Amino acid sequence: MILCVDVGNTTTACGVFRRDGLPVRSFRFRTRTDLSAEELLLLLRGFFDLLEIPVRALKGVAFASVVPPLDGLWETVVRRWLVKEWVAVSPERVPLAVKLRRPEEVGADRLVNAYAAWRRWKRAAIVVDFGTATTFDCVSGRGEYLGGAIAPGLEAAAELLFQKTAKLPRIELTPPSEALGRDTVSAMRSGLIYGFAGLTEGLVARLAAEMGEDPLVVATGGLASLVAPHAPSIREVVPELILEGLFWLYGESLGEA
Repeated sequence: MILCVDVGNTTTACGVFRRDGLPVRSFRFRTRTDLSAEELLLLLRGFFDLLEIPVRALKGVAFASVVPPLDGLWETVVRRWLVKEWVAVSPERVPLAVKLRRPEEVGADRLVNAYAAWRRWKRAAIVVDFGTATTFDCVSGRGEYLGGAIAPGLEAAAELLFQKTAKLPRIELTPPSEALGRDTVSAMRSGLIYGFAGLTEGLVARLAAEMGEDPLVVATGGLASLVAPHAPSIREVVPELILEGLFWLYGESLGEA
């Protein structure tokens, strides 16, 4: 089995795949930069035990990160205690032609999302990742990464309302029952969820028009299920799309794909 790891600014997503690509289980936890190697190992072993995944069954790890201080820690833990096959996915490893003015600026996570969408559907796509930031990544039908857009994340926006206003509370992000909020909390939920749905629709329309293609719109990320039902342009919801991309890139790096 292969462990695929995506270290984000807020959350670390992990997925275990069989060698044939069938997903086994996935789990998420808060990204922390203060963990020791031993603490990270215990955290991972705890999830493996909970999900009844034998650590000895792991054969390799595919890793992507936007938190550089954690890269060395993860490699140390994996190589010392888990497996020897370690593939760190950098932007250079993603087989997409990058059509940007400054290609070095794009993060591996955005490229992996675009690659996974193109690999899965073999057509033009816009991947909307509802994570710490809300990112829109565009890939052409020829497998070219065209760029996209970056907007605030849903959780970040909710936290900003709490921090920057005197009377607005910190709320749990759950689906609103209606747009017309009848109290402060329901009004905040409506503004956030429906507001981000409107943001999504507006940006997707502009991006699709500039792409000059008919892209498939795919939602991913931990908060995708909150917004996607209210954004008609979204046709597919794959919360762990980046983990699929990491699995495929792992196989390609070892000549197995």
